[in-house]
Amino acid sequence: MTLKIVVATGNAGKLAEFSQLLGERFSLISQRDLQVEEAEENGLSFVENALIKARNAALQTGLPALADDSGLCVDALGGAPGIYSARYAGAGAKDADNNAKLLRDLADIRQRKAHFHCALVFVRHPEDPAPIICEGRWLGEVVDTPRGENGFGYDPHFFIPALNKCAAELPPEQKNRLSHRGLAVSQLVKRLPTEFGGS
Repeated sequence: MTLKIVVATGNAGKLAEFSQLLGERFSLISQRDLQVEEAEENGLSFVENALIKARNAALQTGLPALADDSGLCVDALGGAPGIYSARYAGAGAKDADNNAKLLRDLADIRQRKAHFHCALVFVRHPEDPAPIICEGRWLGEVVDTPRGENGFGYDPHFFIPALNKCAAELPPEQKNRLSHRGLAVSQLVKRLPTEFGGS
């Protein structure tokens, strides 16, 4: 029997990635399709925000829920944009706005080391005392000139030295295997069958 999971995101890019990574094993439904009211993300870490979103989706739908909170952490900026990555340039900011602010903030900084971080949380029900929590980190650095047409968010400016490419230059299959979200999901796929019994 296919396990039905509500995914606590309205981000089409994230849902597409999750579907590519988990779609063969699980039936994924966007919380948007179930008219779930979004939770207020008032945590101070990726894990806290992912938990808030997962519990909210499970509460409103009665289904097991999967949520992630991801973002770009730049060493020289003390980890910013961090949990505010999607709204770094303000509420309602678009990718171009966030990237422009990031480059302005790094204008006089030569040390550009950064990493993408993903906290992925699965709850069996809203009050699950032992949620499955998986985390992934993808190391790289920020570059001024955007490269590539794939991906979303900061991908065109996130350079991976080992590949000599930006994240937006990678085909989806390769990105999903190497990325922070891909690493977290691979952990989840291994843990779900034994900790929840669905596969």
